[in-house]
Amino acid sequence: MCGAGRRRARRGAVALAAGLVLVGATACSGGGRADGDDGGGKSAGRPGGSSAPATGAATGPPPLSEERLTAASLTDGERIGRYTASEYALGAPLGEDYTAEPAVCQPLVSLARGATAFDPAAEVHRKADIPDEMLGLTVSVQLRSYAAQDAAGVMKALRTAGRDCAGGFTEERALARARYLKAEPAEAPEVGDEAVAYRFTILDVKGKLKLYEYLTVVRSGSTTLSFRAEITGTEDVGGVPEEIVQAQWQKFRSIGKA
Repeated sequence: MCGAGRRRARRGAVALAAGLVLVGATACSGGGRADGDDGGGKSAGRPGGSSAPATGAATGPPPLSEERLTAASLTDGERIGRYTASEYALGAPLGEDYTAEPAVCQPLVSLARGATAFDPAAEVHRKADIPDEMLGLTVSVQLRSYAAQDAAGVMKALRTAGRDCAGGFTEERALARARYLKAEPAEAPEVGDEAVAYRFTILDVKGKLKLYEYLTVVRSGSTTLSFRAEITGTEDVGGVPEEIVQAQWQKFRSIGKA
């Protein structure tokens, strides 16, 4: 679940320091407010290809452009309490080279193009961390816009992944394989049209060290706001910091809602 630049360096530090090739897993649906667990995720094959949208007959406002998503996102250098927002220097994190086995679990790993049957029309990526803490908490913040009702399909795919991957799944990366010991519901924020949240427990190769990550995804109309929090080490941070979620949500609501 790493990003680029400094985020990749942190993930590399974990692999070297803790010898992580991560083991075993369960995934559950989060605390969203929308009903229904039927999903739009793919059921077989390597995620990465596009499928025709299931909402082809649906009508609605056009998806937000990259320009509008950028205006609605956290800005480089913006302070959020003790955190500072910034752009990724070397490209977007959690990209198409992060896949899952079985493939239906992909939305829990990454919502990049090909993760579900609904590809984003535009996306913007930011991160929030404490600049002086090389091994501290990092939150990836990703805004994605979709055609018609496709964003709702993405949320259904997330819930389907939580249900169908309860027995465990493996994350495949370019240089490593990660297995999830547990994924369970976390507290979702009361914002947007619906939201889901997960707490992931990841076990190291020796079966002794447990790492914790959190994922929160909010849908507002045809846009999703995704937050993934991770820390280099065994500390459980207790969730995506509320101030980061609220700061991004308030800016999105004032500029980019669609």
